[in-house]
Amino acid sequence: MWIVDRILTWWRGQTLNTQVWTALYGEKVGEDDQGNIYYQSRKGDRRWVIYNGESEASRVPVEWHGWLHHTYKEPPTKDPLPRRPWELPSQMNMTGTPQAYRPKGSIYRAKPVERSDYDAWQPDQ
Repeated sequence: MWIVDRILTWWRGQTLNTQVWTALYGEKVGEDDQGNIYYQSRKGDRRWVIYNGESEASRVPVEWHGWLHHTYKEPPTKDPLPRRPWELPSQMNMTGTPQAYRPKGSIYRAKPVERSDYDAWQPDQ
């Protein structure tokens, strides 16, 4: 059964076909702090990522995203992006998880805050 998983289930990691393609035509370019490994073809025209764990595109940091989409010619390992002091570290999209952002008035918060700046419309009686 594990062979079926390796052939068909891309969301749990690389498939068998991707592993063979990477071994034959790929050249490792670098790795990010989450353990994702980045490759390019020997010609340099194709670029891809092998995720460390679940295949979730929001786990790719900004600098590697730019390189994958040919925005930057050199990978961040050779030409790192300058970081600003106000920039936060890259993080996975938390939508749909308990860690998702919920604003003050959200009904999904454990204790929603009473809003004083809004009155619901009431029909004339």
